[in-house]
Amino acid sequence: MQDRCGIDQYVRSIPDFPEQGIIFRDITSIIQSPEGLKKSIDGIIESIKDVEFDIVVGPESRGFIFGMPVAYMLGKGFVPVRKKGKLPCETIEKEYALEYGTAIVEMHKDAIRPGDKVVIIDDLVATGGTIEAIIQMIESLGGEVVKIQFVMELAGLSGREKLKNYDVDSLIVYDGK
Repeated sequence: MQDRCGIDQYVRSIPDFPEQGIIFRDITSIIQSPEGLKKSIDGIIESIKDVEFDIVVGPESRGFIFGMPVAYMLGKGFVPVRKKGKLPCETIEKEYALEYGTAIVEMHKDAIRPGDKVVIIDDLVATGGTIEAIIQMIESLGGEVVKIQFVMELAGLSGREKLKNYDVDSLIVYDGK
């Protein structure tokens, strides 16, 4: 395990959830701690400080938790990516594979303009499917993904492989699943 910001101590690890052999890495214990929340947000800001970008994109719902304060602190806008049917205006959507079945994410069609440089922020990368779908939507609107930032990464699930053509960073990297 690698932990650049000293936040692993705030991560609650729950064995055998949601199924046998899985260790669930719970971010609620990070965000309920003032120190854990501050260290994680500060760590993300430090990781993207040299990146030139226009907007932060965050997937529902934990990408909102970490992306919004970063956008606020850096004076950037925030674009939410939501589950199908949750956004009120005209949207674009992308279906992606889950372990059992598929899911669809959406974003407003006018949220990204051609030439926008985008940082995607989320809590965790596992298989990378959600972020891959988000990248495809951003690029279809003419945006450029310049950085993908996670709080945690489960390296054993190889999500980084799907994102290999992008600048990907994680504050904590766990070796297993």
